[in-house]
Amino acid sequence: MKNNPQVCPYNLYAEQLSGSAFTCPRSTNKRSWLYRILPSVSHKPFESIDEGHVTHNWDEVDPDPNQQCKNELTKKIDTKKWDIAIKIPENVDMTLELVPQKGNLLIYTEFGKMLVQPNEICVIQRGMRFSIDVFEETRGYLLEVYGVHFELPDLGPIGANGLANPRDFLIPVAWYEDRQVPGGYTVINKYQGKLFAAKQDVSPFNVVAWHGNYTPYKYNLKNFMVINSVAFDHADPSIFTVLTAKSVRPGVAIADFVIFPPRWGVADNTFRPPYYHRNCMSEFMGLIRGHYEAKQGGFLPGGGSLHSTMTPHGPDADCFEKASKAKLASERIADGTMAFMFESSLSLAVTKWGLKASKCLDENYYKCWEPLKSHFTPNSRNPAEPN
Repeated sequence: MKNNPQVCPYNLYAEQLSGSAFTCPRSTNKRSWLYRILPSVSHKPFESIDEGHVTHNWDEVDPDPNQQCKNELTKKIDTKKWDIAIKIPENVDMTLELVPQKGNLLIYTEFGKMLVQPNEICVIQRGMRFSIDVFEETRGYLLEVYGVHFELPDLGPIGANGLANPRDFLIPVAWYEDRQVPGGYTVINKYQGKLFAAKQDVSPFNVVAWHGNYTPYKYNLKNFMVINSVAFDHADPSIFTVLTAKSVRPGVAIADFVIFPPRWGVADNTFRPPYYHRNCMSEFMGLIRGHYEAKQGGFLPGGGSLHSTMTPHGPDADCFEKASKAKLASERIADGTMAFMFESSLSLAVTKWGLKASKCLDENYYKCWEPLKSHFTPNSRNPAEPN
């Protein structure tokens, strides 16, 4: 079957969408062929509409290594440095990876339609045109990366099965809109960090058929196959990685999407909540529903926290005291909860606009660790610790 016949079936136009260079290795080559009523080149010239919607000056706020927490979402925060952007919008209209927290999203793409609900994620890849319909109050999180694609993490000794399985990622079925309205459609394009708009008469969603491996997709987080410690110690959170956007350094990601799903905790003689940590990665935590296990009152669904590179973080004082004294038995952890983390090897900077727009920034976040006290007993070891 030809990709680009002299005359396409149904007299359509053939158009290739390339998500990678032509000469990329076959395993990483991303492209799809779209068969359209009119090609996407049928538009008026692009004109700038950038009026402060996108921040370009990432040095407008002095670096701040302190832990930051936003209790509940009210407005959008943009954070970006080099190759990654994290956004927390209401009534979202732009994304690469979209994590809805409240309200359903009907997403129209050139490849078809997807209904995305809370506890699902959606990835719309570079260059794909889309629009979003919302039917109620809607909010969520967005992660935007540049220059690379998300992929499943390598499983290594885990074997062939585990974590997010490829079969559970869903792609849309072709759906098209055969409509022409003079100047009735506006295509917004992001180019070199600025926004541009172009008018066109034909619907952008006029793709009758397509084939290829460069598509939008969605995934339900309930399908994640959890790996956890069954003997002792708290495993590193990388075992909960759903998607990764790799850098050129092996094992180091521009961005990882990590979740903390409901699971069993059975580790013996172990402090089971997340450990205290300083990390060479930046960690942005979000909460879709429930209560985050390391900070029961830390932030509400729709909120978030940012722990920058090498900034100390960990359980609050109340969590530490309870977990240190708890009778260890097999237990369910995080039932009714779905927390997640955007983790990056890059430094993240919060914008000036984001700080001003944030009405729920917790100025007293650091105080959750102030009640921590010394339990040091130099002349007696912990009797619960075996020799």
